[in-house]
Amino acid sequence: MTETDATTAPSRRRPARARATRLAAVLLAGGLALSGCSTTTADTAASSSTSSSTSSSTSTSITDAAATSTTDATTTAQTISGTAAAAEAFLATLSEEQREAVLYAYDDETKTTSWSNFPVTFVERAGLNLTDLTDEQRTAALAVLEALLSDEAYQTVTGIVGGDEYLAENSSSTEDSLGQYYIAFFGDPSDTDAFEVQFGGHHLGINATLDGASDAITFAPTHLGVQPAVYTDEDGDEVQPFDGIYTDAFAFFDSLTVEQQATLTSGDVSSCAPGDTCDFAVGTGLTGADLSEEQRQLLLELIANWAGMADEQSTATTFAEIEATLDDTVVAWSGETTYDMSSGDGISFSISGANVYVSFQAQDGSAGADVDGVTTSGWGHVHTVYRDPTNDYAGSATQRAASGAGGGAAPGGAARGAAPFGG
Repeated sequence: MTETDATTAPSRRRPARARATRLAAVLLAGGLALSGCSTTTADTAASSSTSSSTSSSTSTSITDAAATSTTDATTTAQTISGTAAAAEAFLATLSEEQREAVLYAYDDETKTTSWSNFPVTFVERAGLNLTDLTDEQRTAALAVLEALLSDEAYQTVTGIVGGDEYLAENSSSTEDSLGQYYIAFFGDPSDTDAFEVQFGGHHLGINATLDGASDAITFAPTHLGVQPAVYTDEDGDEVQPFDGIYTDAFAFFDSLTVEQQATLTSGDVSSCAPGDTCDFAVGTGLTGADLSEEQRQLLLELIANWAGMADEQSTATTFAEIEATLDDTVVAWSGETTYDMSSGDGISFSISGANVYVSFQAQDGSAGADVDGVTTSGWGHVHTVYRDPTNDYAGSATQRAASGAGGGAAPGGAARGAAPFGG
C-alpha cells in the first residue's frame, strides 16, 4: 500500500452499499412499524406516507419496498447540509411538546451524561424514545441517521440494533428496554452553526457534532457495542455487525513481525467506559513510530471504524490530525491472535494518542442475555468507545460521569461501576 495522502480518506472504505433499511425492519419486528425508506433529502423525509401498524410478518415486504439506493455524501458540507435538512424535516413532524423534549442547548451538559453502555433503564437517555413516535415521525428520525452516516457505518449501526432486538426476542434477559432507542439534538440543526446529533440505546451511543461554520464533523465520543457477534435475522440471513472491525483488527495484527506482536501483546490495554470520564492513559505497547508505512495505513483503517463514520472529506480531515501524532500513539492488545470466534474469549485492544483514543473490550459475561447455542460473551459481547482527548463534543462540553454509572445493580447482578464496561 502507498502512504495515505492527508487529503484523502483511508482506503479502507469498502464499496458503498445500498442503504438497506435493516434498522426499519428491526424496529418493525419490535412493534415499531415503519412506512418506508428514509432518504437524505428533506423533501422525501417530510413527504413519507404512513401506513397502519404492521406485524413483524410483513417486514420483508416493507424492506423490499424501501430498499432504494442513495449516494453517500462525499464532502463535509454535503453531510452537514443533508443532516440538517433531515433533522428539520423530522422536527416538522413533531408537536410543540415533542420539539421541546428533543431540542437542547448546544452546550447543555446533559449531552455528556445521556449516553452509556448500560440499558436505558439504568442510564436515562436524552430526547425522544422512538417507541413513542408515529410511523411518520420514526421514518423521519431514521432519515437523520441515513444523512449523517456512510453506508458502511449505517450497516454497522443497523446490525448492532438488530442484535439488540435478537436478544429481546431470543435470550433469557429480563431487560425490558432492549430495542429502545432515543434521538436528541443539541443546538438547532443548521448548515451554518454547530449542532450535535445524539442517537443511542443499549450497545450504541452516537454523538456526532456538525459545524457548518468551521466545515467540521466529529464523532467523538461514540460508543459501538455488539451482542451477540453473530445472529440470524428475520429473513434467515447471518449478520455479523463487527465483522469489518474484526477483519481490520486482525489485518493490522497479522501485518506485524513476531517481534512487533510481542511488543504489542506485552503492553497495557487501557479502558475508558462509555459515558464516563477518562484519563486517556497511553501506557505501554507498540508505537506508531515502530510501524512501516503499510502497517500505519492498516492501523488507520482500523481507527476509521469509529473516526470515519461520515463522508470521505470529514474522514480525511480527522485522519490528518491523527497522523500528525501517530508516531507517539500507543497500541496494546490482549487475548486471541487469530480471528476464529469458535475458540477463545475474544480480544481487547486500545489505541491511545494525542488525537485519538479507541478502547475495544471483550466482556467476560453475557449480562444475563443467554441464548442456547449462541455466544453472548467474549467474542459475542464487546463494548468499544472512541474519544478525541483534545476535542470531545467539539469542545462544547466536558465529559462528566453518567448519573447511572455508579451504584445499584447492572444486568446480571453485577454492581454497576464495578467494571468499566458492564451491561
